[in-house]
Amino acid sequence: METGRRVRDGLVAAGVLALFATAAAAADGGTEAAAVKEELQTNLNIVWTCIAAFLVFFMQAGFALVETGFTRAKNAVNILMKNLMDFSVGSLAFFLVGFGLMFGATNGLFGTTLFGLGGVEMGTSWEWTFLIFQTVFAATAATIVSGAMAERTKFGSYLIYSAAITLVIYPVFGSWAWGNLLLTDNHSWLAAMGFHDFAGSTVVHSVGGWLALAGAIVLGPRLGKYSPEGKPNAILGHSMPLATLGVFILWFGWFGFNPGSTTAGNGSIGYIAVTTNLAAAAGAVMALVTAWTLLKKPDISMTLNGALAGLVAITAPCDGVSPLGAIAIGAVAGILVVLSVLFVDYVLKVDDPVGAVSVHAVNGLWGTLSFGLFSTTSGLFYGHGFRQLGVQLLGAGTAFVWAFGLGLVLFFVLKKTVGLRVSAEEEIKGLDIEEHGNEAYAGFQVFMTE
Repeated sequence: METGRRVRDGLVAAGVLALFATAAAAADGGTEAAAVKEELQTNLNIVWTCIAAFLVFFMQAGFALVETGFTRAKNAVNILMKNLMDFSVGSLAFFLVGFGLMFGATNGLFGTTLFGLGGVEMGTSWEWTFLIFQTVFAATAATIVSGAMAERTKFGSYLIYSAAITLVIYPVFGSWAWGNLLLTDNHSWLAAMGFHDFAGSTVVHSVGGWLALAGAIVLGPRLGKYSPEGKPNAILGHSMPLATLGVFILWFGWFGFNPGSTTAGNGSIGYIAVTTNLAAAAGAVMALVTAWTLLKKPDISMTLNGALAGLVAITAPCDGVSPLGAIAIGAVAGILVVLSVLFVDYVLKVDDPVGAVSVHAVNGLWGTLSFGLFSTTSGLFYGHGFRQLGVQLLGAGTAFVWAFGLGLVLFFVLKKTVGLRVSAEEEIKGLDIEEHGNEAYAGFQVFMTE
């Protein structure tokens, strides 16, 4: 009996030990599986964010083609050079200073660390991926300005203000709205209030658009743009095929701009791509209808800008509106861009060769406000009151005061020091020959008497 009891007790003890061993192994296995899952998600986030950054980089080609097509052949090299140098100068300026001002540990107004990504270990740290993604956004803000100031700006002066935008103007405002995206304990005062700009209708597009307006005002119109009575004369772009190809490239790149702003490989990417696409399509259709009604012709330049206006507008609310909401936002943008182009040209008498102010500033403002109306979780149209709309208005208004105000100062200082505008003779002959000693189309030189 005693022997049997001992055997039984031994078996029970062995069973208990086996149970504990199995539980421990399961726990170890669960911990290991969780670690593997976390590593896979981190790598997926890096891969997706890099792909999105590369798509946004390709938008530089789109901007270059749109601006070149909407302007005259004698200035095509100048436009291409500006777009090339926007990204080149901007990449260096943003890496050395701008990124730190925007995303470094903040003093309440701007970041004070991460200049040149100092202190970040080289290799696989997330900061490197985040830097390249934010670099292409900064370059976009600077590129917007070149179109509004096309065909009469000194190339040297352009390099100075392009650097200033990515060095200081864009990142400081960005720190107020997005400064907590990397260091989550940063106090970004607009973000803390609930300001929502998912991918940059205000941070990127309105900031660039208001700077473009300031530059165009200080620079003045192209020769021959307005009659002595103030009537605007059409100065047609030289290549609608280039402009159209540029818009398609920008539309394609926007699938990195908006879905990429998740900076994470998750299930929301497809949804954001759908709202982005619907707004762009609605913008193109309604710009066509509006231009056809007002101008009596289905104008291609207005329609192309309508697609871009829809894309700019949906950039802020793309993650928080319904598909029907996205269509409504894009449709309003398509109408607004046509009316704005006519208003800027006929009423304000500001010469904007590519419609940059109307596409980026006006519809960046509209897109930002639209979140306060169409957000399914905080929008006025969904019964959530005016609070979100008020915060959106505050953020957009702050961007206007900051970018337009500093823009006026910057361009006025350049005008009074190194000079902002080429001579009348250079403008008539074209900036390609006079500024660069090149021709976009070899053997073809246009001389104008205006």
